Amino acid sequence: MKNFEFHNPTKIIFGKGQVENIGRKAAEYGQNVLLTYGGGSIKKFGLYDEVISLLEKEDLNIFELGGIQSNPRLSKVIEGVKICEENNIDIILAVGGGSTIDASKAISVGYYHDGDLWKMIKNDGDFEKNLPLGTILTLAATGSEMNGNAVITNWNKKEKKAIHEAKYPDFSILDPTNTYTVPRKHTVFGIVDIASHVFEQYFSHTKSSYLVDSWAEDILKNLIKKSSVVLSSPENYEARADIMLASTMAFNGIIGMGKEEDWASHAIEHAVSAVYDIPHGAGLSIIFPNWMRYVLASGEEKFAQYGIEVFDIDPQGKTDKDIALEAIDETRNWFDRMDAPATLDYYDISRDDLDLMADKAVEDGKIGNYKKLDKNDVLKILKMSYN
Repeated sequence: MKNFEFHNPTKIIFGKGQVENIGRKAAEYGQNVLLTYGGGSIKKFGLYDEVISLLEKEDLNIFELGGIQSNPRLSKVIEGVKICEENNIDIILAVGGGSTIDASKAISVGYYHDGDLWKMIKNDGDFEKNLPLGTILTLAATGSEMNGNAVITNWNKKEKKAIHEAKYPDFSILDPTNTYTVPRKHTVFGIVDIASHVFEQYFSHTKSSYLVDSWAEDILKNLIKKSSVVLSSPENYEARADIMLASTMAFNGIIGMGKEEDWASHAIEHAVSAVYDIPHGAGLSIIFPNWMRYVLASGEEKFAQYGIEVFDIDPQGKTDKDIALEAIDETRNWFDRMDAPATLDYYDISRDDLDLMADKAVEDGKIGNYKKLDKNDVLKILKMSYN
């Protein structure tokens, strides 16, 4: 295990009915609130009215930025910064999933940035000042509710970039009942996204502690077990709660302690969805098992450990490679049971764009650490991702 420093300042407020605290929490930061949200589902299912009522009880001034899309756009970030500047916003309150939270993080740091916001995001620089941010999570997926990262898309340039350690939410309210109405496919994409965050940190050449690895393996075992429950019983509170907590714990820094991480599959998926605007979790479902097969020769032992500890594969009479290949098959089978996409053909992604997407994936140099990938490697993984 490598030396490390760990600090996570986000306060988590977890459980049924915790939304009732939002007015009091927001009022701690000032009078002017920017409420951010997505396509309107929070209005359809009553959460919007509840939040507005709770904020009004504290006599707060409410300004709104709705319509934040998945793969959140730079244009919305710019719009949000303008609202904050014109209305002396004291706190941003993001109600939604990772896209809404990511856009809100970029608004939070963008408020104090002079100049080109896209250049700020691409440079991923130091973000010393920011507006306070609270969140009410409605989709278990990205872990953005308890980390400092955000991913923003510049649709005009067909670019998708991440900023890191930019803004941790000051607090996040996690009520699993707010995920009851999430459509099945988005629940699936969220579960795949959670698993992928674990994979990016788990598959590492760093000699890790048993403790950190076992945390990662337990998150994956929980996801496998509870995914079937929540897909058959969407209002099963315990299953929704376990998946929501898995989302938070998978990407708040804990399971990456002291490890060299990978993140190549995310870079490849970001390149694909920058061009085709597909759901992030769907892209990861397609890319990750093929990445696993491609990099397997760079370290069969870790994949064998994954197969034994997560899927209970019997190692008797098998080589590490045998176990590893079985584990990769089990991963694909799990995704298939949830009806997660398996190939780029599912979204009619043209092979004519492979070179463009590969270029975008390695724009800043080689990606990944389990195996360093150049453009040719990325092209091979993309080609493996077709029927």
